[in-house]
Amino acid sequence: MELLAQRARLDLVGIRGAVTSPPRLRESLGLTAREDEVLKLLTRGYTNREIAAELSISAKTASVHVTNILRKLGASRRTEAAALAQRLAGRR
Repeated sequence: MELLAQRARLDLVGIRGAVTSPPRLRESLGLTAREDEVLKLLTRGYTNREIAAELSISAKTASVHVTNILRKLGASRRTEAAALAQRLAGRR
């Protein structure tokens, strides 16, 4: 069921109430708590507009967070940042 939802880009559980990355991992990546939340949504395939709606921020603010995340992770694309985040999360 989860794989099907992921392929359909449906989120079974929103970010609210979700556990964020451990502070050491987040800090080692240089991410703020908000950037960590944005990165979690990014790994789920959310667009900037969807991120903004989920976190009650503007789409422009979401875009700035995504840009900062890409820069901090040394990624050139959203998918690259998402893949890196998932690999690092698997190492915990």
